[in-house]
Amino acid sequence: MAFAPAIRSLGRAGLFTLSVLRSSRPTKDFFAELVREIYKIGGRSLPIVAAGGAFVGLSVTLLGYRALETYGATSQVSALLGLGLYRELGPVLTALLFVGRAGSSIAAELGLMRATDQIKALELMAIDPIAKAVAPRFWAAVISVPLLTGFFCSLAITAGYLEAVHVIGVDSGTFWQTLKDSVDFADDFCVAFIKAAIFGGTSALVAAYVGFHAEPTIEGTSVATTRAVVNASLLVLMFNFVLSALLFRS
Repeated sequence: MAFAPAIRSLGRAGLFTLSVLRSSRPTKDFFAELVREIYKIGGRSLPIVAAGGAFVGLSVTLLGYRALETYGATSQVSALLGLGLYRELGPVLTALLFVGRAGSSIAAELGLMRATDQIKALELMAIDPIAKAVAPRFWAAVISVPLLTGFFCSLAITAGYLEAVHVIGVDSGTFWQTLKDSVDFADDFCVAFIKAAIFGGTSALVAAYVGFHAEPTIEGTSVATTRAVVNASLLVLMFNFVLSALLFRS
């Protein structure tokens, strides 16, 4: 059967996800590892997210102004920027940056643990390797990516404001009032963070699954890292389309 390997792989991924959720127990060691992972995969991602957000804000503002200028609606540039960021660009681009920066790290670390028999050592000591090495990384991603998304959008709007007001010449009051009137707290702001949490969890699960089941060699770790980035990025884009179709009605 041509689809048998894909179905088996999907089933294993589903069981792996259930194992991660079942192993997430609120213990002292778990919270200590969770804080450590939030710093490793979240805090250390701040520079690249900041740079990405600033340049995206500049690019969207410039392109939006040029497009709206044709229709005499340049005052709406902040609405275009805000809706574009919170509805699509913010969660998606933050997740993609996270996949490249932290997802690859998760896959590589777990792949090396497999290659150096650290996972087998945990099992021999009666320590659940999923609870020890995977669950904290998963929840750290679920927490970190929404926070990174907020940081990304804040930097993008700040950069867009500086360009629109101080370079292009849009009125400052008009910029902020239009942004306030256009972006809805529940339908845009909150939904963006829900999408970001889903993207973060998906990215971490894919990276952890691929790394955890990598071939126990250096080459296997390299292949797993590449596969994790590619698969997680594609899933983020696919889930973004599905969530946008379901959550955004107008």
